[in-house]
Amino acid sequence: MKTAIKSVILCFAWTTNGASAFSNTRLSLVQNHRNNAFVSSEMAKSHLRSTEASSEVNLTNAQSDSEKSTITVPLTFSQMVKDTSEAMSDACSQGINRQIIRVLLPRDPNSQNLGLYFEDNVEVESRNTQNLLLAPPDESWQGGIMQLYRAALPTCKEILRRIGGDIGGVPPKLVEDRSIDDSGVDGCGLLMTQSNDPRDDISCFVQPLQETVDAIETISEQAGDRLCLLMNPQWRNVDDALDSASKNDGIFGSFASFLGGKGSSLKRLEEAGYTEVYTIEGYVCKGGNVRLMKRFDTKWVVFAENDSETNYIQLGESEARPTYQDVEKMLDDKGISLKYARDIGLAPKLE
Repeated sequence: MKTAIKSVILCFAWTTNGASAFSNTRLSLVQNHRNNAFVSSEMAKSHLRSTEASSEVNLTNAQSDSEKSTITVPLTFSQMVKDTSEAMSDACSQGINRQIIRVLLPRDPNSQNLGLYFEDNVEVESRNTQNLLLAPPDESWQGGIMQLYRAALPTCKEILRRIGGDIGGVPPKLVEDRSIDDSGVDGCGLLMTQSNDPRDDISCFVQPLQETVDAIETISEQAGDRLCLLMNPQWRNVDDALDSASKNDGIFGSFASFLGGKGSSLKRLEEAGYTEVYTIEGYVCKGGNVRLMKRFDTKWVVFAENDSETNYIQLGESEARPTYQDVEKMLDDKGISLKYARDIGLAPKLE
């Protein structure tokens, strides 16, 4: 019966919002500047005319210093922790003490061979993090949500230690509370710092669910002006039809929320003052890795990984979160071909 009702809701959302809006919401997965590091138009024309021209596209040197973005893709775990904590501190200085961050997670390099290796617990507290990969929290993690939690928890600890600061060389005490995970396997928890001054304490919900919003509201009310944080919420940044329907007022919106739409939960968080402060997401487009990034004070910025896997090239920026089609168009506009074509020499390399 519930399945049939959900089908009706989906059909109604389709006819109400239009097929075009529905199509746009299905796709899951920063300062203002022009084309990042693309060769000049004359060099590009010369390259196309000459069969002897270099097979590499240099996208790294064309951008002037005045146009460079202030946001960059972190290449190491320690750099990501630093960038995230700086964004959080900057937001706090502007009175934003209810924050949401979405970050990549540390991963053993061997575990990229899916089916051959199983991810062990990622130990980052040893500070030996240079060889760790930074991976999006997606379906490539074979262990599911609990495996993600085992990587997200130490990541959160490092961020809280950095933003909390050391007193006499001693970082604040961290306390983990798993009681918010009623089932024990939903991969969410609460981390709290205990500083010498209680006014400096921080509460962070790690991978919270929509069902966690009641606890988030309670802790936020108790915290007063202290920092409260949500790290890697389990709801997505993009909407499906049910999410869109749940944002409507009235019985229809309430019913869509009951069936799993996130609209009601997001509205409650917005009323509590929660703001996206630092976001770094990633997926594959045209065979290569792309990263979508945003700080609370920047636009969305899109990056593509170069073929040597040593850096990311900025593609463009957007006021709204770019869709998959937007990212694909940015790649096309820069003349970046499918990665397999670049790998076998049929298209210029991305360096």
